[in-house]
Amino acid sequence: MTGKTGRVLVIDDDPDVLLAARLLLKPYVETVRAERNPETVPALLEQGDYDVIFLDMNFARDASSGKEGFHWLRRILDLDPQTVVVLITAYGDVEMAVRAIKEGATDFVLKPWQNEKLLATFFAARSLRLSRREADGLRTRQRQLAADLDQPFNEFIGHAPVMRPVFEAIRKVAGTDASVLVLGENGTGKELVARELHRRSRRSREVFITVDMGALSETLFESELFGHVKGAFTDAREERAGRFEIASGGTLFLDEIGNLPLPLQAKLLTVLENRTVTRLGSNTARPFDVRLICASNMPLFEMAEQQRFRRDLLYRINTVVITLPPLRERGEDILLLTNHFLGIYARKYQKPVRELLPAAVALLMRYEWPGNVRELMHTVERAVIMCEGPVLRPEDFSLGDTRMENSRCPDSLRIEENEAGLIRKALAAHNGNLSAAARELGLSRPALYRRMEKYGI
Repeated sequence: MTGKTGRVLVIDDDPDVLLAARLLLKPYVETVRAERNPETVPALLEQGDYDVIFLDMNFARDASSGKEGFHWLRRILDLDPQTVVVLITAYGDVEMAVRAIKEGATDFVLKPWQNEKLLATFFAARSLRLSRREADGLRTRQRQLAADLDQPFNEFIGHAPVMRPVFEAIRKVAGTDASVLVLGENGTGKELVARELHRRSRRSREVFITVDMGALSETLFESELFGHVKGAFTDAREERAGRFEIASGGTLFLDEIGNLPLPLQAKLLTVLENRTVTRLGSNTARPFDVRLICASNMPLFEMAEQQRFRRDLLYRINTVVITLPPLRERGEDILLLTNHFLGIYARKYQKPVRELLPAAVALLMRYEWPGNVRELMHTVERAVIMCEGPVLRPEDFSLGDTRMENSRCPDSLRIEENEAGLIRKALAAHNGNLSAAARELGLSRPALYRRMEKYGI
């Protein structure tokens, strides 16, 4: 028979049971290993894993109590906690079945079995094993992806006094499950704070899931965050978990939460209060366990006063508030960050760039950095790419406005004007190509659309 996959181990001291199991399972499984002696289990598991293990509850030394079965169940799960074990016995009862499930067994079947029942149990157990492998692989890939994404920022860079409260707050709150609200202008490193909180938390081995709330349309909001069942809407061809379920056990980072319309704020609040989600098209509430971190570049407290952001939602997400200062207030850190990014991109692009001319340093120190650390990072990257020698010169840097020679005058510049100016420059640089401009600004296309509408661009 074609399509046979997987490996099954059957352990029973009755040779007739072993023969019957082998004959029944062989058409569906690539390898069926039959063993009479459970003492061989550790050696067998060292040689390779099994998709399903059928384990007799009672052996010759203990004919009916099930003690040997429970002993070997614990040994198997100690050796491989992901193993799917189905216990079999001729002396089954409800109490023993419940105890077996509580101790880690997947299912419980009685001898003499019905072939259809045993096959159905096997297929369900094998599906569970495949699901566990897939979930474990996804967690591993997510951790590796997170490590790769964080590589340029494996620690905060900064000595400016205004950063000390940020570091102190992270140190104090990271080990708790308290909800954190991170505030700051675009490009100040809000997601970096969220990732640092996750890295230092008890959930660090679990997933870190990011959701750009500003990029979610009202029609996609519930499907993306809460999930949906097959047929819930036109394109729902299969059941899908939402971000809350996917992030369960780990950290959920809701970025740009200030862009969420009031009706969707109400739905989010209900989910956070109940700690359950109901997939779109379903009536079943599913519990979740996430550590919530939110971020915004908008004045949420002022918006709450103006009834543009729900007070009760704000109270729910801001157990601790961490406010990131703009780069223009971190003068001591500009050169430190520049050299940090210089080292990263010199290695990445294999360029022999090692230092900056004093005139280039002066240029960077005069600039206001409306795009903050993100703008500085991209500026250094472009300079490394464009430079011709081992030293960066003023002409290697492309800055938005360098006319402020003698004054940093931050009070004369409004954040909105800076952002609108950046958007216009990005659009002009890319000849109106919205996708390219959005990438340059570090925004999604929907987020760029909203800002263009906001500023009348």
